[in-house]
Amino acid sequence: MAILRLDHVSVIVEDLDAAIAFFEELGMAVEGRTPIEGAWVDQLVGLDGTRTEIAMLVTPDGHGRLELTRFDNPPGVRPEPGASTANALGFRNVMFAVDDIDATVARLERHGAEVVRAIARFEDAYRLCYLRGPEGILVALAEPLT
Repeated sequence: MAILRLDHVSVIVEDLDAAIAFFEELGMAVEGRTPIEGAWVDQLVGLDGTRTEIAMLVTPDGHGRLELTRFDNPPGVRPEPGASTANALGFRNVMFAVDDIDATVARLERHGAEVVRAIARFEDAYRLCYLRGPEGILVALAEPLT
């Protein structure tokens, strides 16, 4: 038995519209948006009376997907105060390859994104940075230099 593929990454947000706008600015497109509820959802997520709204976004090449989910009931909760640091345990970030990291950062800053520290260079291979997007989502950008 083997994994067929990575289907998508899921991120829980409070402001679904702002998160969608951020990832659209990055170049993703909304593939669909819908409310989700019912006994099957309760079974899946282990909560009772679940009502959510999800948006599925797709990368320009059609291979990568990002699911944004807003919990209406029960409401989303923050597991820790403030933004986590790079050494926090658990899910780290979602990384996107971009063709122009400076232009991409400038566009995303208009949506409230902040570069964690600086754009760094890894040898002659990449320019890289982490930035915090909506609701503290940590996004990594990589610009290939070849």
